[in-house]
Amino acid sequence: MWIISFLPDWVFHAITFAGVLGTVAGFVLGMIPVIKTYIIPIRVISILLLSIGLYLEGGLADYAVWEAKVKEVEAKLAEAELKSAKENTKIVTKVITKTQIVRTRGENIVKYIDREIVKYDTKFAPGGQCEIPKDFIKALNDAAEQPK
Repeated sequence: MWIISFLPDWVFHAITFAGVLGTVAGFVLGMIPVIKTYIIPIRVISILLLSIGLYLEGGLADYAVWEAKVKEVEAKLAEAELKSAKENTKIVTKVITKTQIVRTRGENIVKYIDREIVKYDTKFAPGGQCEIPKDFIKALNDAAEQPK
């Protein structure tokens, strides 16, 4: 309800209290001659005030329940953000470690291939028999495997 955000809580309590007081006065004090002439408007207005007051009190109670739920969810969200930050640092550490492992393995493979090319320089010369050495195939397959 939008009215709950504008008015303070005591206004709703005052409306309900005025409705209860007017209803009691309308039914109990109906014997007094001065009040007897205005009994019907007093009863109608006080019952309307009581109804509106009860409706607003229900809205106020519902608003309080929702506020409590929002605060609970905000607390859980803050806790989840802390856990998320811790997990993010773990993930970043793992990624950096795996990147270093891949980089190291790549350098080792490049060094191995460079060392093995020297053995097969004569095969790749013009007029030589061009075949793919088994060592290259093995190095390629080793490079494609997941790091352990």
